[in-house]
Amino acid sequence: MEFRQLGRTNYKVSVIGFGGIPIQRLEEKEAIELIKTAQGEGINFIDTARGYANSEVLIGKAMEGMRDSWIIATKSLARDDQGMKADIEISLKNLRSNTIDLYQLHQVKSKEVYDQVMGPNGAYGALKEAQLEGKIKKIGITSHDLGVLEMAIETDFFSTIQFPYNIVERHGEKLFQRAKERNIGVIIMKPLAGGAIREGELALRFIVENPNISVVIPGIDHMDQVFENSRIGQEKIPLNKEERQHLEKLQKELGNTFCRRCGYCLPCPQEIDIPAQFLLEGYYTRYDLQDWAVERYQGQSIKASDCIKCGKCEPRCPYDLPIRHMLEQVGSCFK
Repeated sequence: MEFRQLGRTNYKVSVIGFGGIPIQRLEEKEAIELIKTAQGEGINFIDTARGYANSEVLIGKAMEGMRDSWIIATKSLARDDQGMKADIEISLKNLRSNTIDLYQLHQVKSKEVYDQVMGPNGAYGALKEAQLEGKIKKIGITSHDLGVLEMAIETDFFSTIQFPYNIVERHGEKLFQRAKERNIGVIIMKPLAGGAIREGELALRFIVENPNISVVIPGIDHMDQVFENSRIGQEKIPLNKEERQHLEKLQKELGNTFCRRCGYCLPCPQEIDIPAQFLLEGYYTRYDLQDWAVERYQGQSIKASDCIKCGKCEPRCPYDLPIRHMLEQVGSCFK
């Protein structure tokens, strides 16, 4: 397995990690077996979150007797210090650990949210306090908003960033280069574009070719994925000409209806968080997380079904996506 330095941390992480979101739909025994097998295949970085149902709990049970073999990352949507303090304690209990290697501010989706979590009584303060107490070791930040992470990497607040990257979503490449210059670790989420990319091997090989990437975390819920993913991290086979042409063709095909979550379509007059609707649809249709996605979709005060088809979003989209039609599909999906 190839191991890379995770930014300014002292962690050497397997270039292929373990994305923990899909194990929530597995039986406990199956999830534990997957994680233990992944460790045996050389994978040593696992990512989860407070919001991933029982993912933390399953990981905690799997870690018994092998905690020192793993670098555990989790994250919280808490925006204030009290909420973050509570989530840290829950994570420690769930993960059955005295300390968490990397705790991340989760889905910081705008400058306003960034200012909130970093400001007085914000969630970042609770992370710093927990770090001083030894409850967490390093602090990171995740976002789908390029501008937020461009701000974050010019500070000394974070050891890592987490951002989507795949053959369709390549707008973060300059961000990753600058992060490496600043000695900040780069964690890649959505390597298969939320399940839209079916050629998993090619997609992962494309990502690990980028020297600015520290670790990529494909979601794992099947034993075959453990062996295939670990093999990619071990063999490091460059893409050939034909494979690159195939990926370029796939990129063009997906480009017609795939949301990159750049946010240029916003603000919506109805206050719909348009990119979030497509993200939830992906979890429902491609990740086989229907119950989890429905709960989050219904929990929104304003949903895709509230679209009045005014069309103001579409001229702003740099990819010319048929957003109104796509929102209508999301609404139908969650009826």
